[in-house]
Amino acid sequence: MKYEVILFDADDTLFDYGLAESRALYNAFAHFGLPAGAEDYADSYQEINRALWEDLEQGRVTSAVLRVERFNRLFAEHKLELSPEAFSEAYLRFLGEGTFLIQGAAELCRELSGCRLAVITNGIKDVQLSRIQGSPLCDAFEQIIISEETGYRKPETGIFEYAFDKLGISDRSRVLIVGDSLTSDIQGGISYGIDTCWFNPLGRASHPGIRPTYEIRELSELLEITR
Repeated sequence: MKYEVILFDADDTLFDYGLAESRALYNAFAHFGLPAGAEDYADSYQEINRALWEDLEQGRVTSAVLRVERFNRLFAEHKLELSPEAFSEAYLRFLGEGTFLIQGAAELCRELSGCRLAVITNGIKDVQLSRIQGSPLCDAFEQIIISEETGYRKPETGIFEYAFDKLGISDRSRVLIVGDSLTSDIQGGISYGIDTCWFNPLGRASHPGIRPTYEIRELSELLEITR
């Protein structure tokens, strides 16, 4: 194998976060007696949530703030008399049940059995562990590196230092990171000096200042890269 260790992002790389999110949002609103809420407020939620995750990447908010603030802003915007704290707790519980995989993820991890596999994610610890452990990939990873535990988040180099220490590796030339986010996964890998693979199934335009080592549209393409 060309690479000894492959670091996978979780959401929208191996796990279908969009599906998990939409199901959790529906279930949370239904739990609070508003079954139409997920559809009625989905666009607003997505805009608010996206902005807060960008703030998280840049270190402007913490994950503890993010998980409640997104609903605080949403309910204020639409004048909903719901508790952001209680809603967040329910939403995260439902989100943790979202073990849906991206097509080909389970097969890919089986085919890569000759490599050491790990997850490196900016997600919320309890949610990510619940989703991974409840999925067909529960035994696929040697380490699950979660930003909340490290004190750093992608693209900060500190989270990569933490991962390398946990995995007991030092040769950066034998490590590849695979992820869907140019600003988080790919920029983080570039900054740390490891090869990067951008998973870009929708064929989005690349960022002129961020150049991944590889780009793939389907997960199965990774097998040719690693051989």
